[in-house]
Amino acid sequence: MRGIRVFGRSMRISTLRFAVVAATAVAVLAPGGVASADPSIAEIEAQIDTAWNSLEPTIEEYNKVHSALKANQAKYDELQKTLEPLELQVDLALSRVGAIAARTYKNGAMSTLTVLLDSGSPEALLGQLSIINQLSRNEMLEISAVKDMRDKYLADKAALDALLAELGTQDADLAAKKKTIQADITSLQKLRQQVYGTAAAIGELRPVACPYVYISGAAGTAASRACAQIGKKYVYGSAGPSTFDCSGLTQYAWSGGASLPHNAAGQYAGITHVSRADLRTGDLVFYYSPIHHVGIYVGGGWIVHAPQTGDYVRMAKVDRSGVSQYYGRPA
Repeated sequence: MRGIRVFGRSMRISTLRFAVVAATAVAVLAPGGVASADPSIAEIEAQIDTAWNSLEPTIEEYNKVHSALKANQAKYDELQKTLEPLELQVDLALSRVGAIAARTYKNGAMSTLTVLLDSGSPEALLGQLSIINQLSRNEMLEISAVKDMRDKYLADKAALDALLAELGTQDADLAAKKKTIQADITSLQKLRQQVYGTAAAIGELRPVACPYVYISGAAGTAASRACAQIGKKYVYGSAGPSTFDCSGLTQYAWSGGASLPHNAAGQYAGITHVSRADLRTGDLVFYYSPIHHVGIYVGGGWIVHAPQTGDYVRMAKVDRSGVSQYYGRPA
């Protein structure tokens, strides 16, 4: 499968690996299969986690690109606002220059002779020539100002055209990537439904009090807000209020106290890093290397996170065996 290019980089999505894992699980579960025994829940969970770990980096990259696309669109809108009045100024200035040019053409060749014939004395001639020279300098300054304005307009217009071209490329990349992600997620969702069904009990999602450890301030508010989302569905690229992906949940939880990008790696890069020993309620816990999953710590060794498609926002133990973990504090 060919990689999808985004911002000049090629990303290969592990669809083949995912399909093999999914197909294996479905074959084992299918009626009339040749397997001698049904797989255990732990085995099914391991298969789903393997498939999801291949897919989630792509979803996080989609979030990153989509955020950049929205930022560029905002730049375009702002530049367009500045170009509209500038274009009007250029038109008005050019009209004035046109009038100056017509007047100069009409009077230029005969102006000095006319002044000489009309002057009554050498002193009057010198005074009138001085006025003419001053008018000439003023006209040259106005023409120069119009030229500068025109050059600025053309430079801004060129920047706008380049930005529009970049937006078009990004939009096409996003459309292709989203189509591929959606196909993979649909397959994964079918697998999860076969294994678990579609219902999720709140008791399973919140096995202990949430937050487990209350603290005051923005961190406590963020943790409580994350806890309030337990039971809502995972939807990739979503940041609430009814559905979430992993970085969308932490962005939503902290929206009243810190500005976080909708991307796990971007969130880690933009906050203060802390150690596992210093972890406290409201901190963010990041997983894998490179980072592509995040949850919010709620105390007592628990996080709240949006795990994967087909699942729900839930509590989970913070530590994962064999998985790289990193910790950060938004505020």
